[in-house]
Amino acid sequence: MPTAYKDYFEVLGVEKSADQKAIKKAYRKLAREFHPDVNHDPGAEDRFKEIAEAYEVLGDEEKRAEYDNVGRDYSAGQEFRPPPGWEQGTGAEYDYRTAGDFSDFFGQMFGGRGGPSYRTEYRRPPMRGADHEAEIDVSLHDAFHGVKRRIGLEAAGVTPDGRVERHNKTLDVSVPAGSVDGTRIRLKGQGGAGTDGAPSGDLFLLVNVQPDPRFDLDGRDLRTYLDITPWEAALGAKVPLTLMEGKTASLTIAPGARSGSQLKLKGRGMPARGKKRAGDILAELRIVVPDQLSEEEKELFERLAEQSDFNPRAA
Repeated sequence: MPTAYKDYFEVLGVEKSADQKAIKKAYRKLAREFHPDVNHDPGAEDRFKEIAEAYEVLGDEEKRAEYDNVGRDYSAGQEFRPPPGWEQGTGAEYDYRTAGDFSDFFGQMFGGRGGPSYRTEYRRPPMRGADHEAEIDVSLHDAFHGVKRRIGLEAAGVTPDGRVERHNKTLDVSVPAGSVDGTRIRLKGQGGAGTDGAPSGDLFLLVNVQPDPRFDLDGRDLRTYLDITPWEAALGAKVPLTLMEGKTASLTIAPGARSGSQLKLKGRGMPARGKKRAGDILAELRIVVPDQLSEEEKELFERLAEQSDFNPRAA
C-alpha cells in the first residue's frame, strides 16, 4: 500500500544541496525548539518526531544517498511507491531507546519490510537543557557600583521516567557595575537539566533597578532636580550636587536661569560596560521659594516688588 512521500529537506528547512554541517545546525535548532521536555504546545511532540526522522535520514550519509536516489523524482505529499525489488532494501535494523513511531514512509524506505505496517522506534537524542529566565531587583546604588548577592530560586527538573521534580537552590550572583533595567546576567549551567548526559541550559537574570529618591534612571542617564533660590536664579551661582559616587560636583548657574532649564554632567551617569558609553547626569533646575519669610526677608521682597518692572506674564 503506497504512502505519501516525505520531503525531509523541507522538514528541516534546508536546501537539497545542504552539507552535513548545515543539516546538523538546522536539526539542532528545530529540535531545541520542539523538544517535548521544553515545548508543551499541542503538536510539538509530533513535530519533534518528524524532525528526528528527517535527521535520522539526512544526517546519515548512507541513508541520505538511498533517499536521494529513490526520491529525486518525488515531491512532498506525492504518492510514493518503492521501485521493484526495493523491499530487499538494506534490511537495516535500528536500535532506538525511546519508544515512539517513525512514519510509514520511513518504514517503506528503510525498514526492509516493504509495507506501511512496519514501525520502528525513534530515539530522542541527548538534548541540552532549556535556558531559563528570572528577575533580580537591585537598588540604583548597587546597580551603579556593582554588588554580589546570594539569591534563592526554585528549580525544576525532569526525571528519566518523565516526572517533574522541584527543589530550591541558592546561587551567588555578581551584578556588574553599570547595570541598567533589562541587563542580562548569564549563569552558565544553572538552567534546565539536559537529557542523557547533555549539558544543562543557562539561567539568565534580568536586572530590575528599583526607584531611587534622588535620581531617575533613563537608559544610562541619571535625571535629577536641582533646587535653587530665586536670587541664585536671578544673579547666578555655583551650586553643589552630590553624585552617585558620593563626591560633590559644583554646577554653575548662569544669571537669569529659568525653572525647567537643564544642566548636563557628561559621563557622570551609569558607568560604561564593554564598548558602551557612560551615561550623563541631567539636572533640571527648579526655583524654590521659602515656605516662611522672616520680617527682613519679607521687607526685601517687598522692596524688590516695588522697584522691579519685570512682568513674566507680559505679552
